[in-house]
Amino acid sequence: MEKTIITHGRCFLPDGIRETALVLEDGHLAAVLPEEELPGETDARVIDAEGLYVSPGFVDLHVHGGGGCDFLDGTAEAFHRIAQLHAAHGTTALLPTSATCSWKELQRFFATYREVRTVPGKGAAFLGIHAEGPFFAPEYAGAQDPSFLQIPTQENVRELLDSSPDIVRISAAPELEGALELGRECRRRGILASIGHTAATTAQCEAAAQAGYSLMTHFYCAMSSVVRRSAFRTGGAVEAGYLLDGMDVEVIADGCHLPEELLRLVFKVKGPDHIALCTDAMRGAGMPEGEYRLGSQDGGQTVIVEDGVAKLPDRSAFAGSVATADRLVRTMAAVRGVGLENAVRMMTSTPARILGLEGRKGAIIPGADADLVLFDAGVRVRRTLVAGKTVYDSEKPNA
Repeated sequence: MEKTIITHGRCFLPDGIRETALVLEDGHLAAVLPEEELPGETDARVIDAEGLYVSPGFVDLHVHGGGGCDFLDGTAEAFHRIAQLHAAHGTTALLPTSATCSWKELQRFFATYREVRTVPGKGAAFLGIHAEGPFFAPEYAGAQDPSFLQIPTQENVRELLDSSPDIVRISAAPELEGALELGRECRRRGILASIGHTAATTAQCEAAAQAGYSLMTHFYCAMSSVVRRSAFRTGGAVEAGYLLDGMDVEVIADGCHLPEELLRLVFKVKGPDHIALCTDAMRGAGMPEGEYRLGSQDGGQTVIVEDGVAKLPDRSAFAGSVATADRLVRTMAAVRGVGLENAVRMMTSTPARILGLEGRKGAIIPGADADLVLFDAGVRVRRTLVAGKTVYDSEKPNA
């Protein structure tokens, strides 16, 4: 039995931040208790947090790549490199995310995921596949390759969902013909249906919520807002995100995609229990500025990384992000009225709940997975543990 004790940490517990000791056994949190209650003699390995914050590991619902790799590269090396890069920034679990691409590339992505999903790595764990596309509105394709967009039919929906048992989330535009049935099919299969890259009206999003859609993909980004039709204003997807109380939203809080006033507005209306921070990171995350491919090296699109964000070559729009989870927490914690505890919640317990993983991920409670991140007051990650094992140590970054 492997046993580790973490002492002198300022732990993010369900009832607030408190200095307490954590006992980890066989990849799980065995106990959360005052340090004076620790046994006097033990053969456990001891990690002295030395006053650092100890948070549940960050859970990222939307990751395309990082460290120079994209999941659509379709190699085990790319998967592990991405997992390592994000673990160094506090992410302990993530959803490898595809983009609209050729069927051949998608099948390679699915096959590689199945190959590596249970292989012990040195980085963040994989929680399943997020299929971002191909059922999107062309006018809101953004950086998605429009040549591969499709209208959902019974045949292509079944073909997509049957092609991988690892799909746990799919993003789609609910106004497309067949998209409501896609939502109902996802609900039947236990797959999270998310509204994204959409021209939907508020009414169409409300119908989507009834059909099973419960999340909005990178809220505000690549989605409709108030429009005029025959001189009359009509609410869009953004307004639906606010009006639907049960609708969760994911937000790229990198300080670029949304300005502070919109982050404040989202927080004020939705609250930390319905906001999941996500990176939407592409291969340029953790890399120098320059040109990169969004998607596979062979079939992806060229994007430019500059000013802390990825852009389309004509600089008309963003193209994913180069953010990491620690940056999201830092940015959101600095937003007026939010604070560090709420920012951490949006990167831990809320995404875990959205994935149906309450009690297992996103919380420091007995029985949960021992996924933890130690960071300082500036949210600079010092150590990351996945299932009780250190996968990143700032003092030994190349170990």
